[in-house]
Amino acid sequence: MKPAPFAYHRPADLTEATQLLAEFGDEAKVLAGGQSLVPMLNLRLAFFDHLVDISRLDELKGIERSNGSLTIRAGTTDATVGADDQVRSAVPLLTRATPHIGHFQIRNRGTFGGSIAHADPAGEYPAVALALDAQMEAVSPTGRREIAAADFFQGLWETALEPDEILAAVRFPVWDGRCGFAVHEFARRHGDFAIAGAVLAVRLDGDDRISRCGIGLLGLGSTPRRATAAEQAILGRPVSEVDADELGVLAMEGLDDIPADLQGSADYRRRVGAAMVARAWTDASREAASA
Repeated sequence: MKPAPFAYHRPADLTEATQLLAEFGDEAKVLAGGQSLVPMLNLRLAFFDHLVDISRLDELKGIERSNGSLTIRAGTTDATVGADDQVRSAVPLLTRATPHIGHFQIRNRGTFGGSIAHADPAGEYPAVALALDAQMEAVSPTGRREIAAADFFQGLWETALEPDEILAAVRFPVWDGRCGFAVHEFARRHGDFAIAGAVLAVRLDGDDRISRCGIGLLGLGSTPRRATAAEQAILGRPVSEVDADELGVLAMEGLDDIPADLQGSADYRRRVGAAMVARAWTDASREAASA
């Protein structure tokens, strides 16, 4: 199939792009890598009168580390994020999540900001952003503002971005000390959307007690989720006293709206999610303990 007719716009800079969005409102959609949007248009699952192509804007590309944080501009491709040495040393969870995103052809074209702004509940980067307390930088004709990851994802494919705003960059805090990171997800085939998955970061103090923890969940709701209660339950405890399976079960508590579909029932997804958290904890805690 082919998409419904639309007007194509290629702005010269970010300012012009946001002005076009302000002009056309809900009738316009941003086009970056197009790895999610174009299939939806071709299948006529989405209709827009105007597409605003930001894929060639150099100001939306690049990775910078400064003042204890790593900033990834929205137009940077997933493949670039996965291969970047700064990302590997500053935010290892992103490096480990990248190979789970589709296939290499998708990662070569798909953009980091597109992955975040698409807000797919089975997306790896949104779960990492939640787990690590990332900050989103949104740009509109009236200026810039920051949105915490906890406030950014609002529903299925819905975010806190206003119609005239573009996600320009995402800033991640850099964890230091004795840290461990892991990503585990289960899918029918490599490259398929995960039935359930977990991204996990943990930091230990000098006495092997847990001083910080972030657990992001994917495929277990209408948005990516964070297992806040499970994180709080283990803070301050010796790492050796945390049972991986118990943590997995605890991470699933309170998830009363897990979706059911042809991939599996809600109960099945819950069991898979608990197993993925347990596996991620085992790997991340082992890495932190040996650091």
